[in-house]
Amino acid sequence: MANVIVIGAQWGDEGKGKITDLLSRSADVVVRSQGGVNAGHTVVVAEQTFKLHLIPSGILYPKTECIIGSGTVIDPQVLIEEIEQLKALGVTVDNLNISQTAHVTMPYHREIDKASEESRGEYKIGTTGRGIGPTYADKSERTGIRVLDLMNPEHLRKQLGWTINYKNVILEKLYNLPPLDPEKVIAEYLKYAEFLRPFVIDSSLKIYEAVKEKKNILFEGAQGTLLDLDHGTYPYVTSSNPIAGGACVGAGVGPTTIDRVIGVAKAYTTRVGEGPFPTELNDNVGELLGNKGAEFGTTTGRRRRCGWFDAVIGRYAVRINGLDCLAITKLDVLDELPEIEICVAYEIDGEICHHFPTNASQFANCKPVYKTLPGWQESTTGCRSLSDLPHNALNYLKYLAELMKVPIAIVSVGPGRDQTIIVEDPIHGPKRALLDADGIPV
Repeated sequence: MANVIVIGAQWGDEGKGKITDLLSRSADVVVRSQGGVNAGHTVVVAEQTFKLHLIPSGILYPKTECIIGSGTVIDPQVLIEEIEQLKALGVTVDNLNISQTAHVTMPYHREIDKASEESRGEYKIGTTGRGIGPTYADKSERTGIRVLDLMNPEHLRKQLGWTINYKNVILEKLYNLPPLDPEKVIAEYLKYAEFLRPFVIDSSLKIYEAVKEKKNILFEGAQGTLLDLDHGTYPYVTSSNPIAGGACVGAGVGPTTIDRVIGVAKAYTTRVGEGPFPTELNDNVGELLGNKGAEFGTTTGRRRRCGWFDAVIGRYAVRINGLDCLAITKLDVLDELPEIEICVAYEIDGEICHHFPTNASQFANCKPVYKTLPGWQESTTGCRSLSDLPHNALNYLKYLAELMKVPIAIVSVGPGRDQTIIVEDPIHGPKRALLDADGIPV
């Protein structure tokens, strides 16, 4: 038995969907612990592409229990659309469960989110406008609506009657927007409630029972370490905690439940939205990475900014999350390049820094210090073991592991399930991978 957290080790969009789908085949339970419809996972099975926003990737395995945990924020309309789309594609959702204590995104959250972002002008954060930040803000302010509130029509009417009138003052007076009709909103959400009612459970209890039964549990996060509200590149962050500690909070389990933490990182780096990005490439290489890597957001369709692999933020992700091992994705995107750069340190005001600076102004002024490695200029998409990889591709992976000080367990060389090199199974395998003869991560 092993309970594993899968964490994004960069700014999100690292390919966690594929890795969680891959690991879900060995899991009895998959738990989505935080985030909302501002995140997305893309999973390719055979010729079919599945774009998931709230539902855990394990839904594609009918015998795997899937739980949307209490740390998530749920837009019922989007969730229902996602359920219906899966059913239309022949995927059962009988194994889906929704936490009764998860908070609900309301229409006023979306309106306030978009209006607030627009009012920032040049200081925009890059929010998706899906109402996630305002939903979490109401949660902290203790004025939020939870799934269990949807299940009680009389209570919902009382709570929303006051809340919508309060939010209308903000919409009208602060943003000059038309008010929402409380009765219309209440009727809409009561309809959502009846659709979702069969899925609603006490998620923490269900997870606890799975732990006691020694089942394999996979905790799936959204976004990435550098978007963490407390430990990311604030203020250009999300509104929740996508780090490993946040998974425990969002799922409702203690840290002693967790056996391993696996970080997912691309073989290069991407970022969507605003904020500093030291290794960003605004040249032909950056364009190649974006086009070949299909770097467009699953949720918004926005083009992602692309750059070289950044080992400084990688080491930070190892430290913040307590990573045991790594999954490196999209290695194949680098196949054509004659040379590949890796950021090994930053230069800040003339000083060399090997650690991630939490001071936002310092981070904005970082200049990357690069190590140049030879490319391999061979296709890796057909490789299924480390021995299949071109010599320089294997050396590239070894150098990443050396810089990050953790072993590499999985290497992805394409979007398909089969386009994967599994060095070790993080759920069933030992806690070492990709070792040299002396037992040192290479």
